[in-house]
Amino acid sequence: MESQPRFDVDKPLWNQDTFYGRAKHFFWVTDPRTVICSNGELDEAKHLIEQYRLGKEPPGTTKDQIIYAKKLYESAFHPDSGERQNVFGRMSFQVPGGMAITGCMLQFYRTVPAVVFWQWVNQSFNALVNYTNRNAKSPTTPTQLGVAYVSATTSALVTALGFRKFLQKRASTLMQRYVPFAAVAAANCVNIPLMRQNELYYGIDVCDENGNVIGQSKFAAMKGITQVVTSRIAMAAPGMTILPIIMEKIEALPWMQRVKPLHAPLQVMGAGCFLLFMTPVACAIFPQRCSLSSTTLSLVEPEQWQKIEEKCKLLGLHIPSYVYFNKGL
Repeated sequence: MESQPRFDVDKPLWNQDTFYGRAKHFFWVTDPRTVICSNGELDEAKHLIEQYRLGKEPPGTTKDQIIYAKKLYESAFHPDSGERQNVFGRMSFQVPGGMAITGCMLQFYRTVPAVVFWQWVNQSFNALVNYTNRNAKSPTTPTQLGVAYVSATTSALVTALGFRKFLQKRASTLMQRYVPFAAVAAANCVNIPLMRQNELYYGIDVCDENGNVIGQSKFAAMKGITQVVTSRIAMAAPGMTILPIIMEKIEALPWMQRVKPLHAPLQVMGAGCFLLFMTPVACAIFPQRCSLSSTTLSLVEPEQWQKIEEKCKLLGLHIPSYVYFNKGL
């Protein structure tokens, strides 16, 4: 006889129909402390989750142990492929990785070599994150990855250097501190769509409310990618727009003038504080399991909708009012 009720280990612990529920979920799953877990610990967590799905977990396993294993599993394994993700590309690595890069971009913006180097580092990191969190059912070729990486890096550098040259003699030092954010926003608009271009070319799987794959949709891919771009820009915005104001004020203080080597570490710590909060909040802006009404899909992709209707009839499924898909992160 079971001592405690079982729960669906594949469903979030909080209601994903509300922003509050999604925020709690992403604060939990993007916990940066999970990045220090070894591959062995992560594989054990995955194995325990697989056993629990089958009702074959070891005797005496508690609900708390299952929930912790679920946390490690969802923080480190791709929801589509089930593969363990590269640690540097996980959303749980956004705080330690992003704080170092963001802090350095905001601190070292005064010279062209520094701008070029840190924008290149940032786009390399972004490319890895975008690839790691893509919709894994739409494979991307090495050539496409290379084009996406070069295009995003180029767009970031052009934006950063262009704004820097334009503002150098026309704006205050505070305005010049916003150049990195402009470059990051521009690059996100290029990097993410290019990294996930196969989804736009061929569409992504869409499911009914029960998880049955009933077709593909390019419009669903476009909606998902647009939401991800918006979330990524929102993730960076507070730290890269508020922190420059703070640093501009405190760097002018006499005691701060005497400890200039501490400016960069302070900038990095400040970026970390913003990202610790904004990473889960930005991920929670839109539902992970995105939906699209059948009415909209039939209007924008009539041929694809016809195929979906035919497949539903063939499989004996009712034609859904909404289709669902994983938008990626």
